[in-house]
Amino acid sequence: MTGVLGELTAQRFLAEYWQKKPLLIRQAIAGFESPLSAEELAGLACEEDVESRLIESVGADGKPWQVTHGPLDEEVFARLPERDWTLLVQAVDHYVPEVAELLEQFSFIPRWRLDDIMISYAPPGGNVGPHVDNYDVFLLQGAGQRRWQLGGFKGEDAAIVDGISLRILKEFTVSNDEEWVLEPGDMLYLPPRYAHHGISESTDCMTWSIGFRAPSADEAVTSWADYRGEQLSDALRYADPDLSVQDPALLDEGAIERVRALILESLDDKQQLGEWFGRYMTQTKYPDQLIALEPSIDLATLRGALAAGEQLVRSQGSRFAYRPALGNEADSATLFVDGDGIPCSLSLAQQLAQVDQPLPAELLDEPAAAELLLELTNRGSLVLEEQSEA
Repeated sequence: MTGVLGELTAQRFLAEYWQKKPLLIRQAIAGFESPLSAEELAGLACEEDVESRLIESVGADGKPWQVTHGPLDEEVFARLPERDWTLLVQAVDHYVPEVAELLEQFSFIPRWRLDDIMISYAPPGGNVGPHVDNYDVFLLQGAGQRRWQLGGFKGEDAAIVDGISLRILKEFTVSNDEEWVLEPGDMLYLPPRYAHHGISESTDCMTWSIGFRAPSADEAVTSWADYRGEQLSDALRYADPDLSVQDPALLDEGAIERVRALILESLDDKQQLGEWFGRYMTQTKYPDQLIALEPSIDLATLRGALAAGEQLVRSQGSRFAYRPALGNEADSATLFVDGDGIPCSLSLAQQLAQVDQPLPAELLDEPAAAELLLELTNRGSLVLEEQSEA
């Protein structure tokens, strides 16, 4: 594949478009053919552990904007009309390796920012209503045609239709003639909170949504406070050695300032903040998807499997990142894997966190690397698989 940004360099895209304004790229992936059919997507939606939704403009009961959460079944699909509904399946990249391969085209954005690839299918008229997302998204047309209409940036006060489970904008007007029909291989980038409305114009419309994680302040503060709180000594408490005689019922500004200082000083730890953030941003979307080996294997078994031709690869849905150690520890780092932080050498962390190819068997010749690879394999973050034939 060639680059998905057309004639733009990654540097120019990030400087001029990322989180700033939309971008339409015609034939971002020329000649793109979806490796997944609509029937296969429907099959995924019927599986117990796959997150999916069916959105009907008018439901079977005649009410507008009906949402049915998966797992779905054949009876649901059998009753559907010929138009005006949409099937959405989350994290298809976790289940279909050919879909996951597309992520290599977005390496100009940190991998730990990635959420997943959602794929939708819709017959003519199928849509989910005009709405905004709180994150960046690339919308790649995988099959058929979809008409996209953009409605400009919308703040948090944008009115939402009442009485339905979808957050559909009450008012939507196409802005600046931003309306296009996308063909297979075309791609539209949207920054956060940019109103958009996509309507299927074919019987085989499939759209791939590559979304990126953007934790809210609420989520970040709550998670960081919980993480830091577990590290703080119970002996560290509110103190008021400067207390003076006052109204016993008064909660004065001195008390507020003391507790403010206690909280800020307890939370303001850059080293631990980095350790928390690495863990937070590598937490798996679906923890149950990672399956620990039972029984666990030993290093000799792992060596034997690789010698026999098996490959050691990252588990689908597993997330890796790394952070160099601060200070004088030049070759030290923390490797973040699926919400955990593991100290190791910087060179090893870089190799494991950035790998999109099978890990070289030669790593097992290094004792520290061998021990770490074995641990990650037993916990399910790395998996052994048969070598594919070229």
